[in-house]
Amino acid sequence: MPLRVRILMYDGVEEQDAIGPRDVLGHAARAGGQVETTLVRPSAPGEVTGFFGTRITVPTAWEPTDADLLIVPGGGDQLMRDPDVLRNLVRAQQAGVTVAGICTGVMLLSAAGLTAGRPCTTHHLAKAELAARGGKVIDARVVDDGNLVTAGGVTSGIDLALWMITRECGASVALGVESVMEYEQRGVVWRSS
Repeated sequence: MPLRVRILMYDGVEEQDAIGPRDVLGHAARAGGQVETTLVRPSAPGEVTGFFGTRITVPTAWEPTDADLLIVPGGGDQLMRDPDVLRNLVRAQQAGVTVAGICTGVMLLSAAGLTAGRPCTTHHLAKAELAARGGKVIDARVVDDGNLVTAGGVTSGIDLALWMITRECGASVALGVESVMEYEQRGVVWRSS
């Protein structure tokens, strides 16, 4: 059975936070990894406009329990005020979905209460706020605490996706992706024991 990955898209999403991991996951599927990746919107299919104006067509509405891995890119302060999104993040994790936040997407997970008392990281400019909200901030590029995986600034989404491919599909698939992308995973991956 393939690893079912959903990437949460919304107006204001930081393009690299979403597209970097999407590329990694797409290459993993081509390299023989059993990965199925879908872009999803909180409400309904449609178009979103990214932080830098890129228009992206999103084919599917988000069903919180229909995934193995949910990736939440940064850029969306407006989602922190959406009680349905916050409830659905909790619902997803309670249903067994691994929830992964990239950059300030981790602050959305924090607003939902998912980082309270847990090892996590985010963009360096938001680490103090994440700690003030109860997250146990770890100085690492990627922090893997089981069903909560977080990553630092914008380009760390590529490293988060490579780590998840390593974790779920094996190192050989991740190395194949690195070769095709001419990119080597960088920084520390911190794992809970």
